[in-house]
Amino acid sequence: MKTVIPQRLQQYFSSGYMKIIFGAIAGFILLGLISLTVAVAVIYPGLPDLDSITSYRPKIPLRVFSADNVLLGEFGDERRNVTPLKDIPDLMKHALLAVEDQHFYEHNGIYLIGNFRALLHNLTNFSGGPKQGASTITQQVARNFFLSNEQTYKRKLIEALLTYKIEKNLTKDQILELYMNQIFLGQRAYGFASAAQIYFGKKLSELTPAEAAMLAGLPKSPARINPIANFDRAKSRQLIVLQLMRQMNYLTDAEYEQAKVQKLDIKTSSNEFGIHAEYVAELARQVVQEQFKEDAYTRGFNVYTTILKADQNAAYLALRRGVMDYDKRHGYRGPEAFLDLPEDEDDADDVIDAAFAKHPANDELLSAVVLDASPKKITAVTSNGEEISISGTGLTFVAASLNKNASNKLKIVRGAVIRVIRENEKNWAITQLPEVESAFVAADTNTGAIRAMVGGFDFKHNQFNHVTQAWRQPGSTFKPFIYSAALEKGFTPATFIDDKPLSFESTQTGGLPWEPKNSDDQYEGPMTMREALAKSKNMVSIQILENIGVNYGQEYAMKFGFDSDKNPPYLPLALGAGAVTPLQMAAAYATFANGGFQIKPYLITKISDANGVVLQQTEVPKSGQDSARIISEGNAFMIDSLLKNVIKNGSAAKAQVLNRPDIAGKTGTTNNAVDAWFAGYQNRIVAVSWIGFDQPKNLGSREFGGGLALPVWINYMQTALRNQLIEDRPMPSSITIVDGDYQYVDPPAPIIKSIVAETSASMPAAGQ
Repeated sequence: MKTVIPQRLQQYFSSGYMKIIFGAIAGFILLGLISLTVAVAVIYPGLPDLDSITSYRPKIPLRVFSADNVLLGEFGDERRNVTPLKDIPDLMKHALLAVEDQHFYEHNGIYLIGNFRALLHNLTNFSGGPKQGASTITQQVARNFFLSNEQTYKRKLIEALLTYKIEKNLTKDQILELYMNQIFLGQRAYGFASAAQIYFGKKLSELTPAEAAMLAGLPKSPARINPIANFDRAKSRQLIVLQLMRQMNYLTDAEYEQAKVQKLDIKTSSNEFGIHAEYVAELARQVVQEQFKEDAYTRGFNVYTTILKADQNAAYLALRRGVMDYDKRHGYRGPEAFLDLPEDEDDADDVIDAAFAKHPANDELLSAVVLDASPKKITAVTSNGEEISISGTGLTFVAASLNKNASNKLKIVRGAVIRVIRENEKNWAITQLPEVESAFVAADTNTGAIRAMVGGFDFKHNQFNHVTQAWRQPGSTFKPFIYSAALEKGFTPATFIDDKPLSFESTQTGGLPWEPKNSDDQYEGPMTMREALAKSKNMVSIQILENIGVNYGQEYAMKFGFDSDKNPPYLPLALGAGAVTPLQMAAAYATFANGGFQIKPYLITKISDANGVVLQQTEVPKSGQDSARIISEGNAFMIDSLLKNVIKNGSAAKAQVLNRPDIAGKTGTTNNAVDAWFAGYQNRIVAVSWIGFDQPKNLGSREFGGGLALPVWINYMQTALRNQLIEDRPMPSSITIVDGDYQYVDPPAPIIKSIVAETSASMPAAGQ
């Protein structure tokens, strides 16, 4: 059938009108092309140089490592671990390319189909909704290094020209490497290697498909959809990435199905490094910051410490366990806060989220909000979003708080903010954050290298490092230094001293009357120095110091590294009434372990720059070569024998569970049970534990160093000595045995076989 065109329409098409219209369109197109050409000609020469890319020098944070190369901490605004592309596993590359730029290795920097699709959407988007983007990886590199994120056509033109310039000067692999190291991925993480560490505590090579997909989904909106800020959004994005990876055949069906359901262990700020060494990392940071000022956080300095991962983990767990055991013995103090929970679920969620921001998780101690409470069962939602039920033994600790007659302060009701801990895979229990503080430090007895340091129960809560900063009365842990001084004045381990009550009149003290007591208020009459130290008899120590002279005793003890102004020359010094730090005590006890040499504890072995160039290195000292002898080998041997007897027959008998004859140490409990200590060692490792309140107060009438601090030391040593052979300590030639106990072959003073207690001026202070 022949189509008939109306005559008037034929005239219209054949007229000059259409020629004018088509000419105008062609003119506009030509004008646009000319304008674009001029714009390109003007803009292109003025584009930024690519020096910031070709000479890529990102801000690299300060990193602190253990002696066995485990990352302990990072400091800097941008947390980044620059990784060559060849060291980034294909799994991570594939996950990224699947979601960000599937045609990366095919296009020339701009994917025209994707850009046209986004342009069409934005031109027809009259509803005010979000604009679409179709940026390739190269375009994102151009934007991240040189441009802002504003959505204007001028900026898009500059971006396109920069993209062309980058593609012209760099290979595809170079561009991808830049992107994977530069892109921001939330939580101060820049680059995928850093993100893998921050979110999963892993290296890139250790990631599973599920974890790689989670990271690959972050560039779209790293602040909003990262798994720490919003796990649900991050999970939804991850599933999209996994689906795209399957479509691109980067995953098999089995791998895809497994990845979809894999439970992800997201690291929080309290466990992101997989090892708790926050106090160590902070000390290292202070050293580098003091030396390099603000450059410390951008030049990629690496600080290598003496810390051993196994020792640090053992110390952290031992200290936490010891503190939690103490806290549990002293009862529940009530919920941390009370919330007025709305009945509307969404409104309640907002209130709960705000509460978790104020009461964050403390490692394994999760915060939780009670949704329903009865004497038999509590339902709560935890800070990681899990709804849990607690019953049976999980409620034992708080049984009184579930009673209807409980005080308002103690009562657990709907809206109460509590702490929970997982007892096993199925069961939870209610606990609480301890108020008491603590410290633990372990070091090599010959070099002073610190193997483990825990400065408190929780660094996030309290940055005060009790190992290095807490000046506390040492109690009976100080007695061995007085005994050591006495050996140089004619005393021997077999010298008899009368354990009997003593009193000092005000005329003798120059102040208040003083009646020191033994910790158990029991007095056993004459006993040897060996027995007196094992039983920690205060009356014996006072008489020893009085006999040798308080000035001599103080001067002698200060050789071990204590501060004389904090340990004045009065008789109460015999009971540890001065002030020391746990680190000082560890160094002092090391002298007994290494045969009489002073050590200086140190933490940092070397500092290197981002290229591995060593900037500073510590010469490793060795006792007997680089350190000073402060007591004779014979003196150290006899004190070592006395301290081993404390474990064999005295106040530290619990340590016999280690089944090692080569361990020695001394318990300490100060007056009114304010401080609890244990200082001890094996020939190669010295360790000190301390527990007490920051604002000194009584720990409890039945709390002593042997029950508080000693278990922490034991639990640590079970790990630290696991592969350490038992070592016998040979008797030095300067020592002989007389009447069944040790003494000098050539005594420095006439031998004292026994003394009778005599009192002289002193000042009252702490007890055992």
